[in-house]
Amino acid sequence: MTAIEAVVPPHSRGTVPGTYDVLIIGAGISGIGAAIKLLESGNRDFVVLEKASGLGGTWRDNTYPGCECDVPSALYSFSFAQNPSWSRTFAGQTEILSYVRRTAEHYGVVPYIRFKAPVEHSRWLEERCQWEVKTAQGVCYANKLISCVGYLHEPIIPELSGLQEYTGEWFHSSRWNHEADLTGKRVAVIGTGASAIQFVPEIQPLTKELIVYQRTPQWVLPKPNRTTAKLEKRMYQWPFALNGVRQTLYSAFELMGVGFRYPAILKQAQRIAKAHIGYYIKDENLRQKLTPDYTMGCKRVLMSNDYYPALAKENVEVLATGVQEIRGNVVVGSDGSEREVDVIILATGFHVTDVPIAKQVTGADGQTLAEKWQGSPEAYKGTTVSGFPNFFLMLGPNLGIGHNSAYIVIESQIQYIMDTLKNMRRKNIARFDVRPEVQRRYNAVVQKELQTTVWNTGGCSSYYLDANGKNSVGFPWHTMKMRSLLSRWDKHAYTFQQRGN
Repeated sequence: MTAIEAVVPPHSRGTVPGTYDVLIIGAGISGIGAAIKLLESGNRDFVVLEKASGLGGTWRDNTYPGCECDVPSALYSFSFAQNPSWSRTFAGQTEILSYVRRTAEHYGVVPYIRFKAPVEHSRWLEERCQWEVKTAQGVCYANKLISCVGYLHEPIIPELSGLQEYTGEWFHSSRWNHEADLTGKRVAVIGTGASAIQFVPEIQPLTKELIVYQRTPQWVLPKPNRTTAKLEKRMYQWPFALNGVRQTLYSAFELMGVGFRYPAILKQAQRIAKAHIGYYIKDENLRQKLTPDYTMGCKRVLMSNDYYPALAKENVEVLATGVQEIRGNVVVGSDGSEREVDVIILATGFHVTDVPIAKQVTGADGQTLAEKWQGSPEAYKGTTVSGFPNFFLMLGPNLGIGHNSAYIVIESQIQYIMDTLKNMRRKNIARFDVRPEVQRRYNAVVQKELQTTVWNTGGCSSYYLDANGKNSVGFPWHTMKMRSLLSRWDKHAYTFQQRGN
């Protein structure tokens, strides 16, 4: 690989105000990937606005103990920047963040990032055929806008009566307070999702009492995580070997993904998960609490070798209930149970279908994305939205996959975006907008295909279903189809205006 020479336009060096061809919101994985491909295309008239002081997105924010990926490391990277040196089968947070930083530096992206520049609002200016973007550092303008904010970074803080008045330590798992000493403390963990099953085993030995509030049990599979041998690392220095492993894993995970479209297959896989529970949990009452009554895959499938052993320890209590309120230093469960605690850790997830940026983007008709969507996000191929010209949405509606790497989605969308931008340059297009009828037809097919998937039929409530009960997250087909759908810009789906017209 050869690093791209980054020549930052003098007028934009180190500043936010100005006019750009492309503006990217967010310096996470998708923002870094989009920036790299812009540079490869020869476009250096862009800027990346990042609200924080460092890049990395969700891997920068989530620093809780035990944080690691649940996708094999060989798959969790850009296809054009594979890492031969992963230390384990499933890399940890610090290693993934290091990879993202190295990649951004190697490809010359960092000089284009404006840190501590949160976007306050963006609106389309029809008379200028541009986006006006207000940030904490000033106002800038762009011909095209790419939102790369993702959906696993804005934490949900539940509206629990008494939480704000609680005098002990409390924090969300994605905003972990590393100054909080949990040694010998009575700790309440609210929520049992992907984050909780990773940090609970890490903090259990420290605590005097650990009370886990579980509203809904999760299906948890064994995690085949091991240290990468030195011989393997040497072998992976050969690109064909590394790519071979990647392709093998990709194909295997795609086969597993068939079960999301045909839930009867996943019901058979539940036997492994039940055996996993039975192996570690001998108490019959606890085993019943931890066994879901819905089809595997309806919620995100989790993996851990340490979670069940931690829950079986004497200082751990699992309460199969939500939380009603915080009364003084007492957590009151929805079942009326009361437990005095010194620390509360919220493992309550993220805003997925109600991403905050939807309120901060105003389209051609004066409506924000949130107003347009009315609780049910919708886009064309998950990437463009009717009424929002020259706007791209990374990791948008109905591109969520539960069986493979997010990098596959990200690279597919970037391919589509770059092909769109290439066509805009060739044809001197100043403005494009997806036809509303095309977007409606596409989403009608998506929703029809989703009706038989495990997310819609599995019998659970999950972040795949929005406030209106519609599945606005899941992608109903295999990722080969996703790649095909996003392989090139389909201009017939859009209205467009050439410059000077």
